[in-house]
Amino acid sequence: MLNSALCQRLGIEFPLFAFSHCRDVVVAVSKAGGMGVLGAVGMSPDRLREELDWIEAHVAGKPYGLDLIVPNKFEGKAEAFDSDKLLAALPAEHKAYADAILKRHGVDPTALEENRKLSTNWSQNLREEGAASGLEVAFQYPIKLIANALGLPPPIMLEQGKKHGVAVAALVGAKEHALAQVAAGVDFIIAAGGEAGGHCGDVSTMVLIPEVCAALRAINSDVPVLAAGGIVTGAQMAAAMAMGAAGAWCGSVWLTTPEAETNPIVKQKMLAATSRDTVRSRSRTGKPSRQLRSPWTDAWESEDAPKPLPMPLQSFVSEPALRYVDKLSQSGHEGARELATYWVGQGVGLMNEPISAGAVVQAFKEDFIVATERLAKFVEA
Repeated sequence: MLNSALCQRLGIEFPLFAFSHCRDVVVAVSKAGGMGVLGAVGMSPDRLREELDWIEAHVAGKPYGLDLIVPNKFEGKAEAFDSDKLLAALPAEHKAYADAILKRHGVDPTALEENRKLSTNWSQNLREEGAASGLEVAFQYPIKLIANALGLPPPIMLEQGKKHGVAVAALVGAKEHALAQVAAGVDFIIAAGGEAGGHCGDVSTMVLIPEVCAALRAINSDVPVLAAGGIVTGAQMAAAMAMGAAGAWCGSVWLTTPEAETNPIVKQKMLAATSRDTVRSRSRTGKPSRQLRSPWTDAWESEDAPKPLPMPLQSFVSEPALRYVDKLSQSGHEGARELATYWVGQGVGLMNEPISAGAVVQAFKEDFIVATERLAKFVEA
């Protein structure tokens, strides 16, 4: 076990945290000495129970965690959940624009409207009442950490975390957000730089980590900071810890592993991509998120594109289309292959080999040791 209070607290060997929607990745990372964290935002309580049952049966008693998205701000938050009302709020202009992108690439958009009707349930999980249902399931299992993205964790998450002895973490993209999270009572801060895949801020990891760490020291806070954003190697992890982080939170690096849920076509694109082949855009969810560039993302960044809708409305425009594209791309449809994309960070330029999740953890450990030894040479007497 690394000489780390964080590792001792969570019972892990190495402070590498793997955010993944794939239970196989979660188990592989936890068994390799890190901590797998299951991304569960789109899961119903029954589906979450099924996934956690599987993890429990395969993780050999190793620690693991859970990640939810309960944003502080989104369209219709103050109103009762009404899927028909949400869909009725979608402007015809946005739906027509999405249809036109697909048509230009030979994809028939006829099925999208029906698919939209089937895609609204996940948005209920963004609400505190939806999150409460997931939390009720989650705390029946021996999770060691639960994380919230996009704002302060709902009170029920903090309350249940304390009740069950589960550490509560929150993602931030600015020092002001970190200070607010500490004041709210979180146990861990995940500081995600703009290089990160998925939802992210615009401050780079190299600047954000020391900035957040300094801000917490200034208020005498001992809340650990996990570094996120573009980190796909042990050397980068060592650099982040040299700046004050207690470990690394990674999502993108697992996407090209054999275990990952990623569309195989997109995996191939990621393995061939450079660090400049991503774009930070609101066009997928309504909030800024980094994803792999494709003709789909380029179209939404063009001057004639309609302005992205607020969360969750933009997702009802994009997700049904992109899920359909994923399905078609795997059947050999050339236009769909071109359009296919997924969230990934700028670290994709360093992700050039499809190795297993366990092998990724081992590579992190070895690279971390080499990096720390390299640094130690500069201070040797």
